[in-house]
Amino acid sequence: MQLKLESLPLESLDGGDNLLQSGFWGAHKARFGWTAHAFAVSIANANDAIRILVLSRTIAAGRALAYVPHGPDSRRRGGVDATVGRQPAEADFLKALAAEIGRMLKVDLVRYDLPEPQLTGEIAQDRESFGVRFSGLRKSVVDVQPPSTVIVDLAPADGTILAAMKPKTRYNALLAERKGVEVAQSTMDELAAWYKLYRETAQRDRIAIHSFEYYRSLFELAETFDGATPDVRLYMARHDGDNLAGIITARVGAVATYLYGASSNEKRNLMPAYALQWRAMRDARAAGATAYDLFGIPPSDDPAHSMAGLYRFKTGFGGKIVHRPGCWDVPIRRLAYTVYRAAESARFFYFHRFLKRSRR
Repeated sequence: MQLKLESLPLESLDGGDNLLQSGFWGAHKARFGWTAHAFAVSIANANDAIRILVLSRTIAAGRALAYVPHGPDSRRRGGVDATVGRQPAEADFLKALAAEIGRMLKVDLVRYDLPEPQLTGEIAQDRESFGVRFSGLRKSVVDVQPPSTVIVDLAPADGTILAAMKPKTRYNALLAERKGVEVAQSTMDELAAWYKLYRETAQRDRIAIHSFEYYRSLFELAETFDGATPDVRLYMARHDGDNLAGIITARVGAVATYLYGASSNEKRNLMPAYALQWRAMRDARAAGATAYDLFGIPPSDDPAHSMAGLYRFKTGFGGKIVHRPGCWDVPIRRLAYTVYRAAESARFFYFHRFLKRSRR
């Protein structure tokens, strides 16, 4: 399969509803260790080119990787769909594209975080079954973005959306308002207060977070990026002057995404997190969104999972559970890739297995 890549400005990636494939997202990640590249990908005998965002970074002296977040997105393939939408042509397309990316960016591997095909249901299928469709690619040791998520349809009226929620979720969302919890869209001036809650959340839930500058960059770029920008919003929930919780959302086109959430250890019985999501959903719909992506759950309802509570919280809003393929690698320099994969496996075992067991 013959492909041709042409470098483009990041602004040329505008026009879809995929936040992680936007020029804005590339510009944001470029502030924090990545180099962002926009490419037009032309394929022989196809009508149109597709456009993709590729992020690259150095992983060791003389070694580098390229990462395609939630791409390539078939909604941007245009006339290429007929060529790459079937097995094994799609795998051939991904391998040929990786080869060109590797040649242009001089990287050791190309990692795709594939947005589709999507499986739906309560229990995720074994993702190795995607290996049939992506023959010749290797399943990554870790996934960068969470493959499983919940997407709420915002098209119906409020009453219909509430009725689709699980009873406890619906009760909690309305309880907060009855208990005097106030939810309001906030300005960037209040981001420091939100980050204080986020640090509290990270310590409580033992999760890794970025620096304050990372989150501030989202709001700054939403004002200064030359291309189309998402509708980035900060919501805070308060009670009697106390900051109880806050979330950051971003809407691109018809899709709004819940990106980050923080909550205090105090007054958790007032259920501010539920009120925040319900307000954000209604505001997103008013702004033109038809879908609200809660962005990340465990693959199944497993009580033993460290994020079991997150699964119950997000699925309670009644959306569709979606399982994406996750990350798949195309080695460019096989020896370097083998070394990197072994190091990544060791790091994963240490942080997710050894430390977890030692804390019990």
